[in-house]
Amino acid sequence: MPKKERKRLQVVISEEQDALLTRTAYELSSPERLISKSEVVRLAIEKIARELGDGEHLDEYRLLLDHDEVADDQA
Repeated sequence: MPKKERKRLQVVISEEQDALLTRTAYELSSPERLISKSEVVRLAIEKIARELGDGEHLDEYRLLLDHDEVADDQA
């Protein structure tokens, strides 16, 4: 069976965000299955998209995106 083609996305994240990704991947991992940081990002994307589709947490996500540490640098 051919491997699924995936698009690659490169983003710049802070050391704190990288630490959060690492910690989350570690917490989701089990002795039987290690979870990668990429899998955590994919899971987060799906979760956010589902919640937005259901009309949940829209204002909370907007507030988070307005926060300097999460928003992209506009400079």
